[in-house]
Amino acid sequence: MPQFAPLQNDTFLRALLRQPTDYTPVWLMRQAGRYLPEYRATRARAGSFLGLAKNPDYATEVTLQPIDRYPLDASILFSDILTVPDAMGLGLYFADGEGPKFERPLRTEADVLALREPDLGSLDYVFNAVTQIRTALNGRVPLIGFSGSPWTLACYMVEGGGSKEWHTIKKMLYSRPDLMHHILKINAAAVADYLNAQIDAGAQAVMIFDSWGGALADGAYQEFSLSYMQQVVSRLKREKDGVRIPAVVFTKGGGLWLDQIAGIGADAVGLDWTVNLGRARAQVGDKVALQGNLDPAILFANPDQIRAEVERSLTAYGTPSDGHGHVFNLGHGISQFTPPESVTAMVDAVHSFSRKQRG
Repeated sequence: MPQFAPLQNDTFLRALLRQPTDYTPVWLMRQAGRYLPEYRATRARAGSFLGLAKNPDYATEVTLQPIDRYPLDASILFSDILTVPDAMGLGLYFADGEGPKFERPLRTEADVLALREPDLGSLDYVFNAVTQIRTALNGRVPLIGFSGSPWTLACYMVEGGGSKEWHTIKKMLYSRPDLMHHILKINAAAVADYLNAQIDAGAQAVMIFDSWGGALADGAYQEFSLSYMQQVVSRLKREKDGVRIPAVVFTKGGGLWLDQIAGIGADAVGLDWTVNLGRARAQVGDKVALQGNLDPAILFANPDQIRAEVERSLTAYGTPSDGHGHVFNLGHGISQFTPPESVTAMVDAVHSFSRKQRG
């Protein structure tokens, strides 16, 4: 195991663990991405998205680009949520302008029953990237590892790609819940092993992205998404070399179920922009930290409007106190059309206003 440099800025980790911080830490979902010209240049050299994601040198380069440009408080592994089903042999590919697709989606009972957990060795490119990024960060900020949730991975595995309606998987969920649970059980085991391997490789926090949990009906969400995230969280390594490894869960559209999400054992819950941070804080108390939740579209406004919206959001949360923690973030991934200077305005506003709040 490589020896990593000591961490110089642990504000993000302290906030997740609900410890006092001098200011509110900030990072962005999808912070290494197409809104950055340097990312687009590296991606052009890599030749394709998968060429970028599967090459640890390129993955390291793009992970560090936003950290070099902005005073962010955390970095996140550059990868894709679909690496796990790809390693299960479903044949991931990216069609131009259409997003991810699978050559062999799970459509029949035989497909589902043939599904196996992936050999983690086939995901070494991810773990090698984690170690390389952590080394290259040289202790500047913590590194977040991540995975898609069991349900969100299943959405792509059954549909064969993205969808607005998710008819195919919902048909399976209602007509053959036994098959749905079979997929989710395998996914939960695979996700837990995958995240633990990232922790072993150097990830200092992990996050589960449940991008499509909000597409489920009440009742179905708890049975087919939340319970499997709880299985993953219960199997995570929560400490490495005597240091706590916080776990964050984020269901887009999950505000209705905040109490239940806060009860599955994670350290923090991510919120989208439909949730009021102050009400969310009152609801969860000191059970979990909160992460979120600026509308990414505000980054198309002018710097004064961005600052005002940041201040509104931080004011809604209120001044952090012992046993409470807040990590500032967007309510979903940053848009590829975002002007890079808007991020400068946002990060500066979070840092300066949150210091003022603490007096």
